[in-house]
Amino acid sequence: MKILIKNGRVIDPASGLDKVCDVSIAAGRIVSIGEAANHNSGKVVDASGCIVAPGFVDLAVRLREPGHEHEGMLESEMAAAVTGGITSLVCPPDTDPVLDEPGLVEMLKFRAEKLHQARVFPLGALTVGLQGETLTEMVELTEAGCVGFSQADTPVQNTQVLQRAFQYASTFGYTVWLRPQDAHLGRGVAASGPLATRLGLSGVPVAAETIALHTIFELMKITGARVHLCRLSSAAGVELVRQAKEQGLPVTCDVSIHSLHLTDVDIGYFDSRMRLNPPLRQQRDRDALRQGLADGTVDALVSDHTPVDEDAKTLPFAEAEPGATGLELLLGLALKWGHDSGASLPDTLAVLTSRPAKVLGAALGTLQASAGRLVPGGVADVCVFDPQAEWTVTAQALRSQGKHTPFAGYALPGQVRCTIAAGQVAFERA
Repeated sequence: MKILIKNGRVIDPASGLDKVCDVSIAAGRIVSIGEAANHNSGKVVDASGCIVAPGFVDLAVRLREPGHEHEGMLESEMAAAVTGGITSLVCPPDTDPVLDEPGLVEMLKFRAEKLHQARVFPLGALTVGLQGETLTEMVELTEAGCVGFSQADTPVQNTQVLQRAFQYASTFGYTVWLRPQDAHLGRGVAASGPLATRLGLSGVPVAAETIALHTIFELMKITGARVHLCRLSSAAGVELVRQAKEQGLPVTCDVSIHSLHLTDVDIGYFDSRMRLNPPLRQQRDRDALRQGLADGTVDALVSDHTPVDEDAKTLPFAEAEPGATGLELLLGLALKWGHDSGASLPDTLAVLTSRPAKVLGAALGTLQASAGRLVPGGVADVCVFDPQAEWTVTAQALRSQGKHTPFAGYALPGQVRCTIAAGQVAFERA
């Protein structure tokens, strides 16, 4: 399929490209960026007044299949991804059954590829059944398509098992994806502090994150393992990661759209939409996360997309299932952060494109050179959006099966006009 994107402001954060020009696409690849030559047939997208950017890369997306289809079907969540301009996404292994066998990974990838929308990069389970006892066959899972290994939100309680997992991963050059959380201190439902005390909610102290980080960094030093930290939530955590990077440890990290914009005060009177993992912390933590994303300590912004059904969410706060939909909100909340922090548009888009693609690194294989980038000859993953358009977050506006989000009622900047995935139009706004 031939596609010509005309008259848009083309921004590629990885190369520094930022100019009004045309983008030609054919056979799933970008043919040229600049003056379109000999484009006599095919689809034409008029991007006047719009931004033409690389397709976004989201490192934290629960697709809810297999096992949780009542909360999200693969079709609905993949449709939500391309509606939000996301063309590559990483999904954790906490499905039912857990992604700890090659056949399950191959089935998920096959089903996703049949939809011809966003590209799915599964994480394999670090331990069998996420039980924290027996290591999975990482080589076989990698051959099936896994890009790394994770425990999702289930910490490994046995430090010796975690050390062996790091040694195994380091031997083969795999990345371990961990959410830093102490297994015992992290059992609360809200961030420790005056608000949790006043509401009578069980608290999760900052130490739940920092103790886990210290353990991870010490194990990295003795094993040489590469680790990606998922969804930092505290100022102290950001500082520890900054120090680890200064020491040369091969560590990367991300932050969710929720922790970047909200605080525990937003819980209000037990608003279960704010029941999230990790829990919302205080303003100083939010400010440190925003600054860490701006200065590069935090590598990427993620949607932490976790669709939850009505019955599981409309419960008392402590009993409600944690999670929120986020795929379609990622761009708008990134633009809001960029505006508030004074970041340029290319720097803002980098946290959704080149920087998360760099986290994936070698796991992308043949896509590595072009994922999160616009380069001639590269895979044609493109998002065209109108930066001036505003839209209001409502349940009716979301294509995801999950309709619950802390940002309901917010007016967000930036509306996706067209998403092209691997050279095919995956979404186009009427």
